[in-house]
Amino acid sequence: MNAEETPDPPSQAQMPGLPDMQSLLEQATAMQQQLLQAQQELGDARVTGTAGGGVVTATVSGTGELVSLVIDPSVCDPAEVETLADLVVAAVHDATTGAMRLASDQMSAFTGPFGDESGPTGKLGF
Repeated sequence: MNAEETPDPPSQAQMPGLPDMQSLLEQATAMQQQLLQAQQELGDARVTGTAGGGVVTATVSGTGELVSLVIDPSVCDPAEVETLADLVVAAVHDATTGAMRLASDQMSAFTGPFGDESGPTGKLGF
């Protein structure tokens, strides 16, 4: 090698212990595709919650968006509007809790220990 030549950068084989960047990039791309698919599935999923023994039924998407609300006519007493409102809130809460559980279950493959909110450190692990 003369003064004008520059040495080739070390290859992966010459630098043991360093990650293969191409492999990491492929893994990241695959994980991104899986995450997008999981998010789409959550958006398409439907979770139903009920209150008052089923007289109020709320349906939310897997992302928590309210998509349907069914109220049995037997609870539509003008004198009991406050009770009806409480039942609606309870049914929506029940459905939303189910959607959050579904999302947590589905996304745990991507978040690993950082998605566990039950520990003393919370959702992000710190």
